[in-house]
Amino acid sequence: MENAEYVRLLEETADLMEIAGEDGFRIRSYRNAASAIEGLPERIDDILKNPARKVTDVPGIGKGIAAALTEIAARGSFERRDKMLEKYPPTALEMLKIQGLGPKSVALIIEHYRVSTLDGLERLAREGKLRELPRMGAKLEEKVLRSIASYRQRAGRFLLSFATGVARELSDHLRTHAGVKRAEAAGSVRRGKETVGDVDLLVTGGDAGEIIEGFVKHPRVHEVLVKGENKASVKAGMEGLQVDLRALPAESYGAALQYFTGSKTHNVALRQRALKQGYTLNEYGLMKLDGAALVAGATEEEIYAKLGLAWVPPELREQTGEIEAAEAGTLPKLIELGDIRGDLHMHTTETDGRATLEEMAAEAKGRGYEYIAITDHSKALAMANGLDEARVKKFARRVRELDACALGIRVFSGLECDIRRDGTMDIENDALAELDLVVASVHGYMNLEPAEMTDRLLRAIENPYVSIIGHPTGRVLLHREGYPFDFDQVAKAAARHGVSMEINASPERLDLGGAMIRAAQSRGVRFTISTDAHHPKHLANLPYGVVTARRGWLTRADVLNTLPAGEFMQALRKRPS
Repeated sequence: MENAEYVRLLEETADLMEIAGEDGFRIRSYRNAASAIEGLPERIDDILKNPARKVTDVPGIGKGIAAALTEIAARGSFERRDKMLEKYPPTALEMLKIQGLGPKSVALIIEHYRVSTLDGLERLAREGKLRELPRMGAKLEEKVLRSIASYRQRAGRFLLSFATGVARELSDHLRTHAGVKRAEAAGSVRRGKETVGDVDLLVTGGDAGEIIEGFVKHPRVHEVLVKGENKASVKAGMEGLQVDLRALPAESYGAALQYFTGSKTHNVALRQRALKQGYTLNEYGLMKLDGAALVAGATEEEIYAKLGLAWVPPELREQTGEIEAAEAGTLPKLIELGDIRGDLHMHTTETDGRATLEEMAAEAKGRGYEYIAITDHSKALAMANGLDEARVKKFARRVRELDACALGIRVFSGLECDIRRDGTMDIENDALAELDLVVASVHGYMNLEPAEMTDRLLRAIENPYVSIIGHPTGRVLLHREGYPFDFDQVAKAAARHGVSMEINASPERLDLGGAMIRAAQSRGVRFTISTDAHHPKHLANLPYGVVTARRGWLTRADVLNTLPAGEFMQALRKRPS
Protein backbone atom coordinates (compact mmCIF):
# COMPACT_ATOMS: atom_id res chain seq x y z
CA MET A 1 0.00 0.00 0.00
CA GLU A 2 1.29 3.45 -0.89
CA ASN A 3 1.70 6.16 1.76
CA ALA A 4 -1.05 8.20 0.11
CA GLU A 5 -3.58 5.51 1.02
CA TYR A 6 -2.58 5.60 4.71
CA VAL A 7 -2.87 9.39 4.59
CA ARG A 8 -6.33 9.21 3.02
CA LEU A 9 -7.68 6.77 5.61
CA LEU A 10 -6.32 8.78 8.55
CA GLU A 11 -7.63 12.08 7.15
CA GLU A 12 -11.08 10.59 6.46
CA THR A 13 -11.26 9.27 10.01
CA ALA A 14 -10.30 12.69 11.38
CA ASP A 15 -13.02 14.27 9.22
CA LEU A 16 -15.64 11.84 10.51
CA MET A 17 -14.52 12.43 14.11
CA GLU A 18 -14.82 16.17 13.53
CA ILE A 19 -18.37 15.75 12.21
CA ALA A 20 -19.12 13.77 15.35
CA GLY A 21 -17.71 16.58 17.51
CA GLU A 22 -15.14 14.37 19.18
CA ASP A 23 -12.11 15.46 21.19
CA GLY A 24 -9.94 17.93 19.28
CA PHE A 25 -6.70 16.46 20.62
CA ARG A 26 -7.48 13.02 19.19
CA ILE A 27 -8.53 14.52 15.88
CA ARG A 28 -5.23 16.44 15.69
CA SER A 29 -3.29 13.26 16.41
CA TYR A 30 -4.73 11.66 13.27
CA ARG A 31 -4.09 14.77 11.18
CA ASN A 32 -0.53 15.13 12.51
CA ALA A 33 0.16 11.48 11.71
CA ALA A 34 -1.24 11.90 8.20
CA SER A 35 0.98 14.95 7.69
CA ALA A 36 4.02 13.07 8.98
CA ILE A 37 3.39 10.16 6.60
CA GLU A 38 2.82 12.51 3.68
CA GLY A 39 6.26 14.03 4.24
CA LEU A 40 7.99 10.67 4.75
CA PRO A 41 10.58 9.79 2.08
CA GLU A 42 10.11 6.04 2.64
CA ARG A 43 7.07 3.74 2.52
CA ILE A 44 5.17 2.96 5.73
CA ASP A 45 4.78 -0.60 4.45
CA ASP A 46 8.55 -1.02 4.35
CA ILE A 47 8.92 0.24 7.93
CA LEU A 48 6.15 -2.05 9.20
CA LYS A 49 7.73 -5.07 7.51
CA ASN A 50 11.21 -4.38 8.90
CA PRO A 51 11.67 -6.04 12.33
CA ALA A 52 14.58 -3.69 13.04
CA ARG A 53 12.37 -0.60 12.64
CA LYS A 54 9.61 0.94 14.77
CA VAL A 55 6.96 3.06 13.11
CA THR A 56 6.71 5.04 16.37
CA ASP A 57 10.19 6.39 15.59
CA VAL A 58 8.53 8.57 12.96
CA PRO A 59 7.78 11.95 14.61
CA GLY A 60 4.03 12.43 14.96
CA ILE A 61 3.18 8.72 15.23
CA GLY A 62 2.38 7.37 18.67
CA LYS A 63 1.42 3.88 19.83
CA GLY A 64 -2.28 4.32 19.02
CA ILE A 65 -1.65 5.48 15.49
CA ALA A 66 1.00 2.77 15.05
CA ALA A 67 -1.60 0.12 15.91
CA ALA A 68 -3.99 1.68 13.39
CA LEU A 69 -1.31 1.60 10.69
CA THR A 70 -0.59 -2.06 11.38
CA GLU A 71 -4.30 -2.81 11.07
CA ILE A 72 -4.56 -0.83 7.82
CA ALA A 73 -1.64 -2.81 6.38
CA ALA A 74 -3.36 -6.07 7.31
CA ARG A 75 -6.91 -5.40 6.11
CA GLY A 76 -7.21 -1.95 4.52
CA SER A 77 -9.02 -0.25 7.42
CA PHE A 78 -8.90 0.03 11.21
CA GLU A 79 -11.26 -0.20 14.14
CA ARG A 80 -11.71 3.52 14.80
CA ARG A 81 -12.58 4.20 11.17
CA ASP A 82 -14.99 1.26 11.10
CA LYS A 83 -16.84 2.59 14.16
CA MET A 84 -17.12 6.06 12.65
CA LEU A 85 -18.52 4.55 9.43
CA GLU A 86 -21.17 2.77 11.51
CA LYS A 87 -22.25 6.18 12.76
CA TYR A 88 -21.88 8.13 9.51
CA PRO A 89 -21.95 6.71 5.97
CA PRO A 90 -19.01 7.41 3.60
CA THR A 91 -21.27 9.81 1.68
CA ALA A 92 -20.96 12.25 4.60
CA LEU A 93 -17.33 12.73 3.59
CA GLU A 94 -18.49 13.95 0.19
CA MET A 95 -20.49 16.68 1.93
CA LEU A 96 -17.25 18.04 3.39
CA LYS A 97 -15.96 18.61 -0.14
CA ILE A 98 -18.73 21.12 -0.82
CA GLN A 99 -17.64 24.75 -0.44
CA GLY A 100 -19.24 26.58 2.45
CA LEU A 101 -19.76 23.49 4.61
CA GLY A 102 -17.44 22.58 7.45
CA PRO A 103 -17.69 19.64 9.85
CA LYS A 104 -20.05 21.52 12.22
CA SER A 105 -22.39 22.45 9.38
CA VAL A 106 -22.41 18.89 8.05
CA ALA A 107 -23.10 17.53 11.54
CA LEU A 108 -25.99 20.00 11.94
CA ILE A 109 -27.53 19.01 8.60
CA ILE A 110 -27.25 15.29 9.37
CA GLU A 111 -28.66 15.74 12.87
CA HIS A 112 -31.56 18.04 11.87
CA TYR A 113 -32.64 16.54 8.54
CA ARG A 114 -31.13 13.03 8.64
CA VAL A 115 -29.53 13.79 5.28
CA SER A 116 -26.04 12.50 4.55
CA THR A 117 -25.80 12.36 0.73
CA LEU A 118 -25.12 14.97 -1.96
CA ASP A 119 -28.52 14.28 -3.53
CA GLY A 120 -30.21 14.96 -0.20
CA LEU A 121 -28.11 18.07 0.40
CA GLU A 122 -28.97 19.38 -3.07
CA ARG A 123 -32.68 18.83 -2.40
CA LEU A 124 -32.48 20.75 0.88
CA ALA A 125 -30.71 23.66 -0.81
CA ARG A 126 -33.23 23.80 -3.68
CA GLU A 127 -36.15 23.72 -1.24
CA GLY A 128 -34.65 26.57 0.82
CA LYS A 129 -34.35 24.44 3.95
CA LEU A 130 -30.69 25.08 4.72
CA ARG A 131 -31.46 28.70 5.56
CA GLU A 132 -33.66 27.46 8.41
CA LEU A 133 -30.55 26.26 10.25
CA PRO A 134 -28.32 28.52 12.40
CA ARG A 135 -25.58 30.47 10.55
CA MET A 136 -26.94 29.47 7.14
CA GLY A 137 -28.80 31.56 4.60
CA ALA A 138 -29.89 31.99 0.99
CA LYS A 139 -26.36 32.89 -0.18
CA LEU A 140 -24.97 29.70 1.35
CA GLU A 141 -27.67 27.68 -0.42
CA GLU A 142 -26.65 29.20 -3.76
CA LYS A 143 -23.01 28.47 -3.05
CA VAL A 144 -23.79 24.87 -2.06
CA LEU A 145 -25.71 24.28 -5.30
CA ARG A 146 -22.88 25.70 -7.40
CA SER A 147 -20.32 23.65 -5.51
CA ILE A 148 -22.31 20.41 -5.87
CA ALA A 149 -22.54 20.96 -9.64
CA SER A 150 -18.80 21.63 -9.80
CA TYR A 151 -18.00 18.59 -7.63
CA ARG A 152 -20.03 16.28 -9.86
CA GLN A 153 -18.24 17.65 -12.88
CA ARG A 154 -14.92 16.81 -11.22
CA ALA A 155 -15.94 13.31 -10.12
CA GLY A 156 -13.67 10.65 -11.55
CA ARG A 157 -10.81 13.14 -12.04
CA PHE A 158 -7.34 12.74 -10.54
CA LEU A 159 -4.49 15.17 -9.95
CA LEU A 160 -1.84 15.24 -12.66
CA SER A 161 0.81 14.31 -10.08
CA PHE A 162 -1.05 11.14 -9.05
CA ALA A 163 -1.77 10.05 -12.61
CA THR A 164 1.82 10.78 -13.63
CA GLY A 165 3.11 8.64 -10.75
CA VAL A 166 0.91 5.70 -11.78
CA ALA A 167 1.89 6.11 -15.44
CA ARG A 168 5.59 6.25 -14.56
CA GLU A 169 5.42 3.17 -12.34
CA LEU A 170 3.59 1.08 -14.95
CA SER A 171 5.74 2.34 -17.85
CA ASP A 172 8.90 1.41 -15.92
CA HIS A 173 7.42 -2.05 -15.39
CA LEU A 174 6.61 -2.42 -19.10
CA ARG A 175 10.21 -1.59 -20.02
CA THR A 176 11.43 -4.60 -18.04
CA HIS A 177 9.86 -6.97 -20.59
CA ALA A 178 12.25 -8.49 -23.12
CA GLY A 179 12.31 -6.72 -26.45
CA VAL A 180 10.31 -3.64 -25.40
CA LYS A 181 11.65 -0.61 -27.25
CA ARG A 182 9.41 2.18 -25.94
CA ALA A 183 6.74 2.60 -23.29
CA GLU A 184 5.20 6.03 -22.83
CA ALA A 185 2.14 7.78 -21.45
CA ALA A 186 -0.10 9.62 -23.90
CA GLY A 187 -3.42 11.42 -23.28
CA SER A 188 -3.94 14.12 -20.69
CA VAL A 189 -0.84 13.06 -18.76
CA ARG A 190 1.41 13.80 -21.73
CA ARG A 191 -0.36 17.10 -22.39
CA GLY A 192 0.13 18.07 -18.72
CA LYS A 193 -3.52 18.75 -17.90
CA GLU A 194 -3.96 19.65 -14.25
CA THR A 195 -6.51 16.85 -13.72
CA VAL A 196 -6.77 13.54 -15.53
CA GLY A 197 -9.69 11.18 -16.15
CA ASP A 198 -7.66 8.14 -17.23
CA VAL A 199 -4.18 7.13 -18.35
CA ASP A 200 -3.21 5.91 -21.84
CA LEU A 201 -0.03 3.84 -22.12
CA LEU A 202 1.58 2.82 -25.41
CA VAL A 203 4.25 0.16 -25.83
CA THR A 204 6.18 -1.17 -28.82
CA GLY A 205 8.51 -4.15 -29.17
CA GLY A 206 8.50 -7.49 -27.39
CA ASP A 207 5.77 -10.13 -27.32
CA ALA A 208 2.39 -8.38 -27.05
CA GLY A 209 0.72 -11.32 -25.29
CA GLU A 210 3.41 -11.52 -22.60
CA ILE A 211 3.36 -7.75 -22.11
CA ILE A 212 -0.42 -7.68 -21.66
CA GLU A 213 -0.32 -10.62 -19.26
CA GLY A 214 2.41 -9.02 -17.17
CA PHE A 215 0.56 -5.71 -17.16
CA VAL A 216 -2.72 -7.07 -15.77
CA LYS A 217 -0.81 -8.95 -13.05
CA HIS A 218 1.05 -5.87 -11.81
CA PRO A 219 0.54 -5.31 -8.04
CA ARG A 220 -0.86 -1.83 -8.76
CA VAL A 221 -3.76 -3.36 -10.77
CA HIS A 222 -6.92 -3.61 -8.67
CA GLU A 223 -9.39 -4.75 -11.33
CA VAL A 224 -9.09 -5.98 -14.92
CA LEU A 225 -11.76 -4.45 -17.16
CA VAL A 226 -10.66 -5.72 -20.59
CA LYS A 227 -7.86 -8.04 -21.72
CA GLY A 228 -7.20 -8.75 -25.40
CA GLU A 229 -4.31 -9.73 -27.64
CA ASN A 230 -2.75 -6.26 -27.79
CA LYS A 231 -4.89 -4.14 -25.48
CA ALA A 232 -5.90 -4.12 -21.82
CA SER A 233 -7.85 -1.80 -19.52
CA VAL A 234 -7.50 -1.95 -15.75
CA LYS A 235 -8.35 -0.03 -12.60
CA ALA A 236 -5.23 0.95 -10.71
CA GLY A 237 -5.21 0.94 -6.91
CA MET A 238 -8.07 1.55 -4.53
CA GLU A 239 -8.49 4.99 -6.10
CA GLY A 240 -9.80 3.36 -9.28
CA LEU A 241 -7.83 5.28 -11.92
CA GLN A 242 -8.44 3.60 -15.28
CA VAL A 243 -5.30 2.74 -17.25
CA ASP A 244 -5.50 1.62 -20.88
CA LEU A 245 -2.54 -0.14 -22.49
CA ARG A 246 -2.02 -0.68 -26.22
CA ALA A 247 0.82 -2.75 -27.71
CA LEU A 248 1.74 -1.41 -31.16
CA PRO A 249 3.97 -2.20 -34.13
CA ALA A 250 6.96 0.12 -34.45
CA GLU A 251 5.79 1.56 -37.79
CA SER A 252 2.58 2.88 -36.16
CA TYR A 253 4.00 4.06 -32.85
CA GLY A 254 4.25 7.76 -33.76
CA ALA A 255 0.76 7.83 -35.24
CA ALA A 256 -0.70 6.16 -32.16
CA LEU A 257 1.23 8.48 -29.85
CA GLN A 258 -0.13 11.50 -31.72
CA TYR A 259 -3.68 10.11 -31.83
CA PHE A 260 -3.93 9.07 -28.19
CA THR A 261 -2.19 12.20 -26.89
CA GLY A 262 -4.99 14.37 -28.27
CA SER A 263 -6.65 16.68 -27.59
CA LYS A 264 -9.77 15.69 -29.52
CA THR A 265 -10.12 19.16 -31.02
CA HIS A 266 -6.45 19.25 -32.07
CA ASN A 267 -6.79 15.83 -33.70
CA VAL A 268 -9.94 16.81 -35.57
CA ALA A 269 -8.17 19.87 -37.02
CA LEU A 270 -5.15 17.75 -37.95
CA ARG A 271 -7.30 15.11 -39.69
CA GLN A 272 -9.15 17.81 -41.62
CA ARG A 273 -5.82 19.21 -42.77
CA ALA A 274 -4.73 15.74 -43.84
CA LEU A 275 -7.91 15.24 -45.89
CA LYS A 276 -7.37 18.54 -47.71
CA GLN A 277 -3.90 17.33 -48.70
CA GLY A 278 -5.13 13.95 -49.94
CA TYR A 279 -4.31 11.90 -46.85
CA THR A 280 -6.17 10.05 -44.15
CA LEU A 281 -4.81 10.15 -40.61
CA ASN A 282 -5.63 7.73 -37.79
CA GLU A 283 -3.88 5.84 -35.01
CA TYR A 284 -2.26 3.50 -37.54
CA GLY A 285 -0.57 6.16 -39.64
CA LEU A 286 -0.82 8.82 -42.31
CA MET A 287 -1.93 7.24 -45.59
CA LYS A 288 -2.80 8.34 -49.10
CA LEU A 289 -6.54 8.55 -49.78
CA ASP A 290 -6.18 6.78 -53.10
CA GLY A 291 -4.49 3.73 -51.67
CA ALA A 292 -3.34 1.94 -48.54
CA ALA A 293 0.30 3.05 -48.74
CA LEU A 294 1.68 4.25 -45.38
CA VAL A 295 3.23 7.71 -45.80
CA ALA A 296 4.26 8.32 -42.17
CA GLY A 297 3.65 6.71 -38.81
CA ALA A 298 6.82 5.72 -36.97
CA THR A 299 7.29 9.15 -35.35
CA GLU A 300 5.11 12.15 -34.63
CA GLU A 301 7.68 14.46 -36.21
CA GLU A 302 7.37 12.87 -39.63
CA ILE A 303 3.58 13.05 -39.53
CA TYR A 304 3.58 16.78 -38.74
CA ALA A 305 6.30 17.36 -41.35
CA LYS A 306 4.33 15.57 -44.08
CA LEU A 307 1.40 17.86 -43.27
CA GLY A 308 3.61 20.94 -43.66
CA LEU A 309 3.82 21.66 -39.93
CA ALA A 310 6.49 21.99 -37.29
CA TRP A 311 6.16 19.38 -34.53
CA VAL A 312 3.75 20.72 -31.88
CA PRO A 313 4.73 20.15 -28.22
CA PRO A 314 2.02 18.05 -26.49
CA GLU A 315 1.22 20.78 -23.94
CA LEU A 316 0.02 23.08 -26.76
CA ARG A 317 -2.32 20.61 -28.46
CA GLU A 318 -5.60 22.22 -27.39
CA GLN A 319 -6.65 23.85 -30.70
CA THR A 320 -5.88 27.37 -29.49
CA GLY A 321 -3.77 28.50 -32.43
CA GLU A 322 -0.97 25.95 -32.29
CA ILE A 323 -1.60 24.53 -35.78
CA GLU A 324 -1.53 28.00 -37.35
CA ALA A 325 1.69 28.77 -35.47
CA ALA A 326 3.20 25.43 -36.54
CA GLU A 327 2.40 26.25 -40.17
CA ALA A 328 3.85 29.77 -39.89
CA GLY A 329 6.95 28.60 -38.03
CA THR A 330 6.10 30.81 -35.03
CA LEU A 331 5.68 28.23 -32.27
CA PRO A 332 7.50 29.49 -29.15
CA LYS A 333 10.55 27.71 -27.74
CA LEU A 334 8.86 26.66 -24.53
CA ILE A 335 10.46 26.91 -21.13
CA GLU A 336 12.14 23.74 -19.85
CA LEU A 337 12.76 22.41 -16.35
CA GLY A 338 16.50 22.95 -16.73
CA ASP A 339 15.92 26.68 -17.26
CA ILE A 340 14.82 27.21 -13.64
CA ARG A 341 17.61 28.53 -11.40
CA GLY A 342 15.75 29.01 -8.13
CA ASP A 343 12.58 28.36 -6.13
CA LEU A 344 10.94 31.46 -4.63
CA HIS A 345 8.14 30.15 -2.40
CA MET A 346 8.77 27.75 0.48
CA HIS A 347 8.07 27.41 4.19
CA THR A 348 10.12 26.24 7.15
CA THR A 349 9.58 25.23 10.76
CA GLU A 350 9.53 28.94 11.56
CA THR A 351 5.82 28.70 10.60
CA ASP A 352 4.07 25.60 9.20
CA GLY A 353 6.90 23.93 7.27
CA ARG A 354 8.26 20.51 8.14
CA ALA A 355 11.99 21.29 7.81
CA THR A 356 14.42 23.95 8.94
CA LEU A 357 15.73 26.78 6.82
CA GLU A 358 19.09 25.01 6.59
CA GLU A 359 17.46 21.74 5.49
CA MET A 360 15.45 23.45 2.77
CA ALA A 361 18.57 25.23 1.51
CA ALA A 362 20.55 21.98 1.49
CA GLU A 363 17.84 20.19 -0.50
CA ALA A 364 17.66 23.03 -3.03
CA LYS A 365 21.45 23.04 -3.39
CA GLY A 366 21.36 19.28 -3.96
CA ARG A 367 18.90 19.88 -6.79
CA GLY A 368 21.37 22.23 -8.44
CA TYR A 369 19.59 25.51 -7.74
CA GLU A 370 21.51 28.75 -7.70
CA TYR A 371 19.19 30.47 -5.22
CA ILE A 372 16.01 30.16 -3.17
CA ALA A 373 13.73 32.49 -1.23
CA ILE A 374 12.39 31.52 2.18
CA THR A 375 8.82 32.84 2.38
CA ASP A 376 7.21 31.84 5.66
CA HIS A 377 3.67 32.97 6.50
CA SER A 378 2.61 36.28 8.05
CA LYS A 379 0.68 36.63 11.29
CA ALA A 380 -2.85 36.40 9.80
CA LEU A 381 -2.37 32.63 9.57
CA ALA A 382 -2.30 32.13 13.32
CA MET A 383 -2.73 28.35 12.98
CA ALA A 384 0.45 28.32 10.90
CA ASN A 385 2.31 30.29 13.60
CA GLY A 386 2.62 33.21 11.19
CA LEU A 387 5.28 35.88 11.74
CA ASP A 388 4.50 39.28 13.21
CA GLU A 389 6.59 42.40 12.43
CA ALA A 390 9.23 41.69 15.08
CA ARG A 391 9.68 38.08 13.97
CA VAL A 392 9.79 39.13 10.30
CA LYS A 393 12.73 41.46 11.01
CA LYS A 394 14.48 38.90 13.19
CA PHE A 395 14.04 36.11 10.65
CA ALA A 396 15.22 38.35 7.80
CA ARG A 397 18.45 38.96 9.74
CA ARG A 398 18.88 35.23 10.28
CA VAL A 399 18.40 34.54 6.55
CA ARG A 400 21.01 37.19 5.70
CA GLU A 401 23.43 35.58 8.15
CA LEU A 402 22.82 32.19 6.59
CA ASP A 403 23.27 33.63 3.10
CA ALA A 404 26.67 34.94 4.17
CA CYS A 405 27.84 31.48 5.25
CA ALA A 406 29.06 30.40 1.81
CA LEU A 407 26.50 27.58 1.48
CA GLY A 408 27.00 27.38 -2.25
CA ILE A 409 23.48 28.67 -2.79
CA ARG A 410 22.02 32.17 -2.42
CA VAL A 411 19.23 32.43 0.16
CA PHE A 412 16.92 35.43 -0.17
CA SER A 413 14.77 36.63 2.71
CA GLY A 414 11.10 36.68 1.82
CA LEU A 415 7.61 36.40 3.23
CA GLU A 416 4.27 35.07 2.05
CA CYS A 417 2.26 38.00 3.32
CA ASP A 418 -1.50 37.76 3.62
CA ILE A 419 -3.63 40.23 1.68
CA ARG A 420 -6.24 41.49 4.13
CA ARG A 421 -9.86 41.86 3.09
CA ASP A 422 -9.34 45.56 2.34
CA GLY A 423 -6.25 44.87 0.20
CA THR A 424 -3.69 46.08 2.74
CA MET A 425 -0.76 43.90 3.76
CA ASP A 426 -0.82 41.84 6.93
CA ILE A 427 2.63 43.21 7.84
CA GLU A 428 3.61 46.88 8.06
CA ASN A 429 5.81 48.34 5.33
CA ASP A 430 8.77 49.02 7.59
CA ALA A 431 9.08 45.26 8.21
CA LEU A 432 8.45 44.38 4.55
CA ALA A 433 11.29 46.75 3.63
CA GLU A 434 13.70 44.42 5.50
CA LEU A 435 13.01 41.61 3.02
CA ASP A 436 14.40 40.81 -0.42
CA LEU A 437 10.97 39.96 -1.80
CA VAL A 438 7.33 39.62 -0.76
CA VAL A 439 4.82 37.09 -2.09
CA ALA A 440 1.34 38.52 -1.46
CA SER A 441 -1.41 35.89 -1.20
CA VAL A 442 -5.09 35.53 -0.35
CA HIS A 443 -5.86 32.91 2.28
CA GLY A 444 -9.14 34.14 3.74
CA TYR A 445 -12.34 36.01 2.84
CA MET A 446 -12.55 34.14 -0.45
CA ASN A 447 -16.28 34.58 -0.86
CA LEU A 448 -16.23 38.28 -1.70
CA GLU A 449 -18.16 39.68 -4.61
CA PRO A 450 -16.01 39.89 -7.79
CA ALA A 451 -15.75 43.70 -7.67
CA GLU A 452 -14.56 43.68 -4.04
CA MET A 453 -12.05 40.89 -4.70
CA THR A 454 -10.75 42.79 -7.74
CA ASP A 455 -10.26 45.96 -5.69
CA ARG A 456 -8.56 43.92 -2.99
CA LEU A 457 -6.00 42.49 -5.42
CA LEU A 458 -5.45 45.83 -7.14
CA ARG A 459 -4.68 47.49 -3.82
CA ALA A 460 -2.22 44.72 -2.93
CA ILE A 461 -0.45 45.20 -6.26
CA GLU A 462 -0.11 48.91 -5.53
CA ASN A 463 1.86 48.21 -2.34
CA PRO A 464 5.45 49.14 -3.30
CA TYR A 465 6.96 46.17 -1.43
CA VAL A 466 4.89 43.44 -3.11
CA SER A 467 7.02 41.49 -5.62
CA ILE A 468 4.80 38.54 -6.57
CA ILE A 469 1.12 37.61 -6.34
CA GLY A 470 1.03 34.06 -4.94
CA HIS A 471 -1.41 31.39 -6.24
CA PRO A 472 -3.41 34.21 -7.87
CA THR A 473 -6.88 32.59 -8.14
CA GLY A 474 -6.86 30.68 -4.84
CA ARG A 475 -8.09 27.48 -6.44
CA VAL A 476 -7.49 24.04 -4.96
CA LEU A 477 -7.93 21.41 -7.66
CA LEU A 478 -10.78 18.93 -7.19
CA HIS A 479 -11.78 20.80 -4.04
CA ARG A 480 -12.26 24.54 -4.48
CA GLU A 481 -12.83 26.77 -7.47
CA GLY A 482 -10.85 29.99 -7.70
CA TYR A 483 -12.45 33.15 -6.35
CA PRO A 484 -14.10 35.32 -9.02
CA PHE A 485 -12.46 38.65 -9.97
CA ASP A 486 -11.66 40.75 -13.04
CA PHE A 487 -8.53 38.90 -14.08
CA ASP A 488 -7.80 41.11 -17.06
CA GLN A 489 -7.83 44.25 -14.92
CA VAL A 490 -5.58 42.65 -12.31
CA ALA A 491 -3.14 41.34 -14.94
CA LYS A 492 -2.85 44.78 -16.52
CA ALA A 493 -2.14 46.33 -13.11
CA ALA A 494 0.48 43.68 -12.32
CA ALA A 495 2.27 44.39 -15.61
CA ARG A 496 2.08 48.14 -15.04
CA HIS A 497 3.58 47.95 -11.54
CA GLY A 498 6.18 45.28 -12.34
CA VAL A 499 4.55 42.69 -10.06
CA SER A 500 5.03 39.09 -11.17
CA MET A 501 2.34 36.43 -11.04
CA GLU A 502 3.18 33.08 -9.51
CA ILE A 503 2.66 29.74 -11.20
CA ASN A 504 2.29 27.64 -8.07
CA ALA A 505 3.69 24.17 -8.77
CA SER A 506 1.91 22.46 -5.87
CA PRO A 507 -0.03 19.65 -7.61
CA GLU A 508 -3.13 20.60 -5.62
CA ARG A 509 -3.03 24.16 -7.03
CA LEU A 510 -1.19 24.58 -10.37
CA ASP A 511 -2.35 28.17 -10.07
CA LEU A 512 -2.30 29.99 -12.48
CA GLY A 513 -3.66 27.59 -15.09
CA GLY A 514 -2.58 27.56 -18.72
CA ALA A 515 -5.32 29.73 -20.24
CA MET A 516 -4.90 32.46 -17.63
CA ILE A 517 -1.11 32.36 -17.99
CA ARG A 518 -1.42 32.99 -21.69
CA ALA A 519 -3.93 35.81 -21.13
CA ALA A 520 -1.67 37.46 -18.55
CA GLN A 521 1.40 37.11 -20.75
CA SER A 522 -0.44 38.90 -23.54
CA ARG A 523 -0.89 41.82 -21.10
CA GLY A 524 2.85 42.01 -20.40
CA VAL A 525 2.93 40.08 -17.12
CA ARG A 526 6.07 38.20 -16.12
CA PHE A 527 5.96 35.11 -13.96
CA THR A 528 7.71 33.04 -11.32
CA ILE A 529 7.40 29.25 -10.99
CA SER A 530 7.69 28.02 -7.40
CA THR A 531 6.68 24.97 -5.38
CA ASP A 532 5.14 26.45 -2.20
CA ALA A 533 7.11 23.66 -0.52
CA HIS A 534 6.42 22.79 3.12
CA HIS A 535 8.89 19.87 3.12
CA PRO A 536 12.16 19.24 1.25
CA LYS A 537 10.53 16.56 -0.89
CA HIS A 538 7.95 19.09 -2.13
CA LEU A 539 10.73 20.78 -4.11
CA ALA A 540 10.36 17.82 -6.49
CA ASN A 541 7.00 19.26 -7.60
CA LEU A 542 8.62 21.94 -9.74
CA PRO A 543 8.11 19.97 -13.02
CA TYR A 544 4.33 20.36 -12.61
CA GLY A 545 4.74 24.13 -12.50
CA VAL A 546 6.95 24.05 -15.60
CA VAL A 547 4.51 21.91 -17.59
CA THR A 548 1.71 24.31 -16.59
CA ALA A 549 3.82 27.24 -17.80
CA ARG A 550 4.34 25.39 -21.08
CA ARG A 551 0.58 25.00 -21.41
CA GLY A 552 0.48 28.79 -21.16
CA TRP A 553 2.94 29.08 -24.10
CA LEU A 554 5.65 30.59 -21.89
CA THR A 555 9.30 30.85 -22.87
CA ARG A 556 12.35 31.16 -20.66
CA ALA A 557 12.24 34.96 -21.08
CA ASP A 558 8.76 35.13 -19.50
CA VAL A 559 9.89 33.62 -16.17
CA LEU A 560 12.02 35.62 -13.71
CA ASN A 561 13.55 32.70 -11.86
CA THR A 562 15.31 31.52 -15.00
CA LEU A 563 17.70 34.45 -14.50
CA PRO A 564 21.03 34.31 -12.62
CA ALA A 565 20.72 35.55 -9.03
CA GLY A 566 22.02 39.05 -9.68
CA GLU A 567 19.88 39.58 -12.76
CA PHE A 568 16.87 38.13 -10.95
CA MET A 569 17.15 40.69 -8.16
CA GLN A 570 17.50 43.47 -10.74
CA ALA A 571 14.38 42.23 -12.55
CA LEU A 572 12.22 42.33 -9.41
CA ARG A 573 9.96 45.30 -8.87
CA LYS A 574 11.92 48.40 -7.90
CA ARG A 575 11.37 49.33 -4.26
CA PRO A 576 11.22 52.77 -2.63
CA SER A 577 14.72 54.02 -1.77
